[in-house]
Amino acid sequence: MQSMNTPKLTELDARGLDCPMPLLKAKRALNGLAGGERLRVLATDKGSVRDFEVFAEQSGHPLISSEERDGVFIHVIEKLAGED
Repeated sequence: MQSMNTPKLTELDARGLDCPMPLLKAKRALNGLAGGERLRVLATDKGSVRDFEVFAEQSGHPLISSEERDGVFIHVIEKLAGED
């Protein structure tokens, strides 16, 4: 159960997809979220690291974290509040 101050987290599995598909699928998923909700993207494309950094800078949606675990890149991005 989520506490009142923990943002809702949705997960998108984009493993096995090549650039630009992880980012395109993430953009589509973000469109379905309310402001303040977060999207965790799992990707195996190394280029996704740079893609998500640039997307966060250009869109204003904060990139909360980006890490790599066993060849899987995990990006957490938050939808801007007021963008629903």
